[in-house]
Amino acid sequence: MSKPILAIMYDFDKTLSTTDMQNYTFIPNLGLTPETFWGATGKFSAKTKVERILSYMYVMLEAAREKGIKVTRKYLQDCGKDIEFYPGVESWFERINKFGEEHGVEVQHFLVSSGTKEIVEGCKIYHFFNNAWGCEYYYNDEGEPVWPKIAINYTQKTQFFFRITKGVDDITDDASVNEKTPTHKIPYENVIYCGDGMTDIACMTLVKKNGGTSIAIYPEESKKAQVEKIYTDHRVNLIALADYSEDSVIDRAVKICIEKVAAGTKLIDLENEIASNIRQK
Repeated sequence: MSKPILAIMYDFDKTLSTTDMQNYTFIPNLGLTPETFWGATGKFSAKTKVERILSYMYVMLEAAREKGIKVTRKYLQDCGKDIEFYPGVESWFERINKFGEEHGVEVQHFLVSSGTKEIVEGCKIYHFFNNAWGCEYYYNDEGEPVWPKIAINYTQKTQFFFRITKGVDDITDDASVNEKTPTHKIPYENVIYCGDGMTDIACMTLVKKNGGTSIAIYPEESKKAQVEKIYTDHRVNLIALADYSEDSVIDRAVKICIEKVAAGTKLIDLENEIASNIRQK
């Protein structure tokens, strides 16, 4: 019998990393501050009515062109090398995987980000994800980004809950993800979603309503009130300081979820054993 799977879905910016991924290297290379860059993105969106995620993808390329920077996938990946993470993140994946193994549970990690996937590809933790989705460019034969390949805004994140539970990784496969299936690869209740707040509410609510566990992350005590409102509105199960170290709130919560999945499997095994004994009489 195969191991039960616990799936953890993560936002990236300000959930795992300490700020927006572009702020570490990409924006400083433009000679801009994050405030200036994101302010320009907001103005462009307001003026043109281009959706905000598509706006930042456009402004990234235009600002680089004006600075004379050739943007390639490799350049964006290099911009991910300096990303800084909250305490415990870099040891988190191996530690949680090991705890899962000790309890007979396979833990899988999935990134669903509205940030730039190519930048994430260059960071220290990318290889720990079973799959990662983010905003991504389509490149021509010269290696230049010419069109958004994937753009994921906040509500579009919800589709990945169903893709993950059904095992439909191909973003172009719309048929399978929408088909009604009697069983899922991963039960809804075996999903955890970790996000940093308002931009993740749709996914947090979806996971919680379907029996999974949603955790709202806050960076420091002074920002705690922002996620307390989400909690009191019953949109998440838990709120936690952005600390992934051993015995932190997030660490304890995820380990409890692993133990819950393990206990459920043991109960099913016991039920099957009793049923088998009855049939043999």
